[in-house]
Amino acid sequence: MSGVRRLGRRWRRRRPLRTRLAVAASAAVALVAVGVCTAAFFVIRYEMFHQLDLNLTQSATRVIQENRDGGPQVVAGECRYLSAPACAQIVPALPAEDPAAPYLLPVSAPVREVATGDRAPYFSNITLSGKPMRMLTTHLGDDKALQVALRSDSVEKGVRQAAGLLAVMGAAGVLLAAGLGYWVSRTGLAPVARLTATAERIASTRDPRHRIELPPGSPGRQDEVTRLAASFNTMLGELEQSVTAQRRLVADASHELRTPLTALRTNAELLARADRLTDTQRDRAAGALARQLREVTGLVNDLIELARDEEPTPLLEEVRIAALAEHAVAAARAHWPSTPFTLHIAPDAAETVRPGVPARLTRLLTNLLDNAAKFSPEGLPVEVELTASRRTGSGSGSGSGSGERLELTVRDHGPGITTEDLPYVFDRFYRAETARALPGSGLGLAMARQIARAHGAELTAEQAQGGGALFRLTFE
Repeated sequence: MSGVRRLGRRWRRRRPLRTRLAVAASAAVALVAVGVCTAAFFVIRYEMFHQLDLNLTQSATRVIQENRDGGPQVVAGECRYLSAPACAQIVPALPAEDPAAPYLLPVSAPVREVATGDRAPYFSNITLSGKPMRMLTTHLGDDKALQVALRSDSVEKGVRQAAGLLAVMGAAGVLLAAGLGYWVSRTGLAPVARLTATAERIASTRDPRHRIELPPGSPGRQDEVTRLAASFNTMLGELEQSVTAQRRLVADASHELRTPLTALRTNAELLARADRLTDTQRDRAAGALARQLREVTGLVNDLIELARDEEPTPLLEEVRIAALAEHAVAAARAHWPSTPFTLHIAPDAAETVRPGVPARLTRLLTNLLDNAAKFSPEGLPVEVELTASRRTGSGSGSGSGSGERLELTVRDHGPGITTEDLPYVFDRFYRAETARALPGSGLGLAMARQIARAHGAELTAEQAQGGGALFRLTFE
């Protein structure tokens, strides 16, 4: 038995899911078909013999009424005919009382017992003159038994015909079950087959642009397999976006690094021949080398920062945004001495706190202020404002400002953001035409939005009224 089980498990492992499902469905339907045909055969057989037994009982009742006072004898002896009663005889309880003429039907000890009343009437199958017969032995009274027999070959022929017909129907049912099982497995697993083919094609081509073709219909009426295929298509879309973003990041980073690395190599080669340079040329080359090294270091650090998908949870703490804004503005004033910075903090926002990483939030504000100062004309201010407002439907807030929306805006008076550039200002390495001559790598705003979203905030950009750009950081 264990060997059969191991063979069955080996067969299942080596057969595809479609074949296993087809075999399982076919076996289930075939088992039902065979079971129904078998049950129908026994029901038909029982009913046909039951009808024959009823005929025997009626014949016996008629013979008893006609020969109640008769002695042991053969009442009817036309056993070769199919009509009722074909054969009938009266048998006494004692063999000594048997008539001189021989009996047509076999007389045995149970027949004598029925005559004495020691045994209940019974039916039996006999063969007489080569013909199958059904015989009823019943009590006649006065220590006598009545035997009535009818030919049963027509009934047995009908039973055999019914068995043959049911066998054909069962075989047809098995074949139909096999066809239905194959159709069910092919139809039900068609999305799975398409999903498998798409996955194999993606694995071989490494191209996530392929999609599984979904059947038409209402999304709310899709079955589980179709929803699986739709989810797989969604995953492929996300994978395609991720791969595209990764390729674009690598390409952009390579492009941005090529120029400073080339300049670094040139200045390094130039300093290698320092004996041929004047002091002024040597100092200029060394300064350029240091500046380009800082630029490359900053670019690499920015790329590392952008590669982080989320902030480390253990470093989260309650941060007072107003204090961070004051610190960031003070640092910006020192870094951009020619640009005035104004800071306005609303009274209800002064003590509001949010969970976050102070260093990362400081980096966010610093990037926004550096971007604004870079585009602000000399002497025109960069305006920073922090306000708080009650959220609709919120309960009374605690000291943490759980029921308040916190909003920080940074506005400059530069050329502003054009309508064409507005959707792309937070993309990595994106630089507007007016900003290509300015210092920077195009990663600052992308990093700022990533930090904002990691802290549950949203950073948006818009055109300020009266000119300039306005960046809005909102903490819910």
